Amino acid sequence: MKDIAKRAGVSESAVSFALNDRPGVSEVTRDRVRRVAEQLGWRPSTAARALSGEGSATVGLVLARPAATLGVDSFFLQLISGIQEILSERQLGLLFQVVEDVHAECAVYRRWWAEHRVDGVLVVDPRTDDPRPGLLAELGLPGVVIGALPAGDTGRHPGLSQVRADDAGAMAAIVGRLHALGHRRIVHIAGLASLAHTERRIRSLRIEADRRGLPEARSLTTDYSDTQGAAATRRVLEEDRPPTALIYDNDVMAAAGAAVTTGLGLSVPGDVSVISWEDSALCRLVRPWLTALSRDSVAFGRIAATELAALLDGGGARTVQVPLPRLIERESLDRARS
Repeated sequence: MKDIAKRAGVSESAVSFALNDRPGVSEVTRDRVRRVAEQLGWRPSTAARALSGEGSATVGLVLARPAATLGVDSFFLQLISGIQEILSERQLGLLFQVVEDVHAECAVYRRWWAEHRVDGVLVVDPRTDDPRPGLLAELGLPGVVIGALPAGDTGRHPGLSQVRADDAGAMAAIVGRLHALGHRRIVHIAGLASLAHTERRIRSLRIEADRRGLPEARSLTTDYSDTQGAAATRRVLEEDRPPTALIYDNDVMAAAGAAVTTGLGLSVPGDVSVISWEDSALCRLVRPWLTALSRDSVAFGRIAATELAALLDGGGARTVQVPLPRLIERESLDRARS
C-alpha cells in the first residue's frame, strides 16, 4: 500500500478505499490507484480478506475414499473438470484434499472453518448414515451435496443444496433391458456399501427383481477397485448357477470383470453380458466394447459449482435433478442363451 500510495501520489487510506471499492475517493483517483496497483503486480490477499470477514474466494472439496482407487476413476476427473470451469469464471479457487474416511473429512471441515480457509464446500459420496449435513449446519458453512442425501435424512439443511442423480431409475432401466433380453440371473457388482447411492441401486435392483420374478438377482459390494471387482466376478462365475449378466458400478471394475470372464473360457456377451455404470474411453478400449450408462459428468460438476456459487451470492438452498443417464448398447450386451 505504501508503494502504491507513493507512486500514485495519494494517501494510504485512499489506496485502501480504491482497491476495496469503498466510497471516499473520486473515480479519477480510483482508476489511477488501480492502474498503479496493476503495474506493481498487486493482488488482494485472500488470507487478509478472510480475517476481515470478506471471504476467502475459495471453496473446498474433500474426497474420503482410498487414494489407490481415485487415480483410475474417470467420474471424479470429469466432475472436477466441470467444477473448475465454473469456479474459474467466478475467480474462485478450489481447495482439494483426499482423506481416509468421513470422520477425517469432518475434521477437515472444522479446521477450514476455524481458519477461514473456504467460503463453502462441495460434498460428494453421501453416506447412508451421514454426519456431514449436520456438521455443516452447525458451522454455518454453505455446501452442495453431489448426489442425493439418503431417504432417511429428514433434517432441515437451510444452507445445503443437492444435485441429485436418479440411481434408482437408472438401475430399473438396466434391469428392464436385461429382462427383455431374456436374462434371469443378474448380479450387480456394487461399490462401497456405506454410500447412499450404492444403497439406492441395491434397493432398486431388489424391487425390480421382485416385480419381474427374478429371485436370483443380487448385489455384491466392493471398494470400486479392479482387484475387488475381478475377485467378485470370479466368485460368482464359478458358482453352480452363474449369472448371465453382470452390472458393474464403474468402468474399471467392468473392464476387469470382462477380462476375468474371458480368462475363465467364457464369452462376452455369448455367455455373460457386461454393463458398466459409468461410460468412459476405457469402455471403448477393451474388447468387446462395453455397454455403459452415459451421463455428462462434466455437466454434473458445472451444475454443482453453479449451485454453490448461488449460495455464496445469498441464494436459498434448493434441489436440482440431473437427467437420467442413457444406456449405450455396445458389443458386451446380447440376449441370454436359453
